[in-house]
Amino acid sequence: QVQLVESGGGLVQAGGSLRLSCAASGRTIGGYAMGWFRQAPGKEREFVAAISWSGDTTYYADSVKGRFTISRDGAKNTMYLQMNSLKPEDTADYYCATGPSLATITQGTVGSWGHGTQVTVSS
Repeated sequence: QVQLVESGGGLVQAGGSLRLSCAASGRTIGGYAMGWFRQAPGKEREFVAAISWSGDTTYYADSVKGRFTISRDGAKNTMYLQMNSLKPEDTADYYCATGPSLATITQGTVGSWGHGTQVTVSS
């Protein structure tokens, strides 16, 4: 029953930063793992990052390690993705999702999806 809305996407030059937000409504997300996925034109949706229900454990795709940071704020029922040192290959639609566990999120089996926010990184 949870609804997810992403925001914060936009156009940025290579090397720049963006902070994506995923706001949940309908129910609390405190008991769920959450994650981010992205899909570039003509490509399959890929996993980006995930965070446990408590926020104590995170997991990142190799392509974004050291550049992206996932976090969550239970009081605001919101998840974030801080993206630094952006590259043109990061250009994609970014989606947030919820699931029963971090492992489930990494497998792409989720309970709820947002509708995405577009990130474009220029050279």
